[in-house]
Amino acid sequence: MDWLKKAFISLTLVILIGGFGNLSVAASNLKESEHQDQMVRQSQSVDASRQKPTEAKNQGLSKDYHGHKSNRPETKNPKKKAPAANNRFIPIQLLGINDLHGQLNVTRNVNGKPAGRVDYLAAYLKQREAENKNTLLIQNGDMVGASPPVSALLQDEPTIEILNKLGFDIGTVGNHEFDEGVMELLRLIKGGSHPKTGKFAGSNFPWIVANVIDEKTGKTILPPYQVIKVNGMPIGFIGVVTTETPTVVIPSGVAGLKFTDEVEAINRNVAELKKQGVKSIIVLAHNPGTSGPNGENPTGQLVDIANRVDDEVDIIFGGHNHAHMNATINNKLVVQSYSYGTAFSDVDIEIDPKTKEIVSKSAEIVTTFQEGMKPDPEIKQMIEGYEAKVEPIVNRVIGSTAESLTAKQNENGESVLGSFIADAQRNALKTEFAFMNPGGIRADIDPGEITWGEVYTVQPFNNDLVKMTMTGQQIRDLLKQQWSPTKTNMLQISGLTYSWDANKPIGQRIVSIKLPDGTEIDPNKSYTVTANIFLSGGGDGFTVFTQAQNKEVGPNDLDALVNFISAQPKPFTYRIQNRIQKVQ
Repeated sequence: MDWLKKAFISLTLVILIGGFGNLSVAASNLKESEHQDQMVRQSQSVDASRQKPTEAKNQGLSKDYHGHKSNRPETKNPKKKAPAANNRFIPIQLLGINDLHGQLNVTRNVNGKPAGRVDYLAAYLKQREAENKNTLLIQNGDMVGASPPVSALLQDEPTIEILNKLGFDIGTVGNHEFDEGVMELLRLIKGGSHPKTGKFAGSNFPWIVANVIDEKTGKTILPPYQVIKVNGMPIGFIGVVTTETPTVVIPSGVAGLKFTDEVEAINRNVAELKKQGVKSIIVLAHNPGTSGPNGENPTGQLVDIANRVDDEVDIIFGGHNHAHMNATINNKLVVQSYSYGTAFSDVDIEIDPKTKEIVSKSAEIVTTFQEGMKPDPEIKQMIEGYEAKVEPIVNRVIGSTAESLTAKQNENGESVLGSFIADAQRNALKTEFAFMNPGGIRADIDPGEITWGEVYTVQPFNNDLVKMTMTGQQIRDLLKQQWSPTKTNMLQISGLTYSWDANKPIGQRIVSIKLPDGTEIDPNKSYTVTANIFLSGGGDGFTVFTQAQNKEVGPNDLDALVNFISAQPKPFTYRIQNRIQKVQ
């Protein structure tokens, strides 16, 4: 590991010299998407390594609008164990996680109590494994990406190493596995060398995906399915990822790939498994779904998938929207266990050895509360080793704030942190306007000192910023795209103000767009605009950005935010700017 020590000594020297504002460039010569993930993971590592109490340092991470469900109702019907007297069938246990996002050392709050961290998750999994020798560990995508520094700065290799150490048996990919492109994804799975971290052995368990096709070869990038025998019983696993992946990943991350219909891919491979005599089939679908605590009111893509796939499918593991799901749909058990290592799915099945069919199935979604559970010492030691490597980078103080900078939007659709980040980006490229996607803001900034790592947590993707020109009409059309029949996605803005009317039809809600001097925007005039490379490529459905002209790539968003914070008074105060106004 001498090379790694030397690398971090070099980075520390950069910090001491005062070049920390450009650390993301100095620290890596990664592809733009690689750098993104890297920076995200670093910030969360900082947050955890600096926590004084746990709640204080993770306050900005434990909000629902950052993809974490902090309030969880109690379930009335936990998993039912198979009758002990039934010796005809073979009991098998499936322990599943989804959307870990490299959160190895991050504690979050659930129902007011600390939960998460993979050393606690490991303790829970090992405890449940001890209940049944026939246990498989399953991961359902987004294991990496938008990760904290403890994983990201080391190319997410720590997350894979911990999954290996825990003995995971099978997994699929999520959309975030593509953040750094398919070659980096395959390196993490199959092993290989990276210029920053050197040689890496890869994953010890198989990864599968049936609906991601290499356009050059016409074949799936990974095996579409895998058969695992447990106590002599063959179980077929088929993996798929949401077809929305290209809309939520930068174009370079999915270049040369085709994402096909999930149900068609599943059914095609179910037919293959049937030919092999496999009758117990489980789908790992990185697709969203939600249900009530006891299975009531199931919604989301998983419901559609369950209703349309072959009846031979018995169980579907879901992911992507970080929610709870434990429901039976069309005689298929469908589960999802929140995110960030704060929960796991414990699924019990019984297989008839004569027919090889699953004859019973039940599930429990278990929250990994830290109270009453000792962290696994081996995994804890691994985390501490990774933290020690990145600590000199993430703990540098770059500024301080007198009040919280929160990403929570008011009723108009504006947030303090969203406006602040948009200001930072407009300032970095000296444009008239700037637009920021709220999904790219992953944590709040709490009052007090602000570390580089905390900023990294806020802006984990490290996207390049793009300067471009757009007409006033294009800007109006862009703002109209914030509303669709299925969702509302309010861009955070700088350099302009506008009003909107919720009572008007979608596509007609923008009332007035004004410049700083109070005049209306000119639909025929061109204006300079800043947005990150994800948005500029039409990400999140904002396709009007693809019509922009004169695009120039500038610095990355992390550096822009670090530099902007560093230039503020210490401490500084920043509040809602009233840039977005909802007509009452």
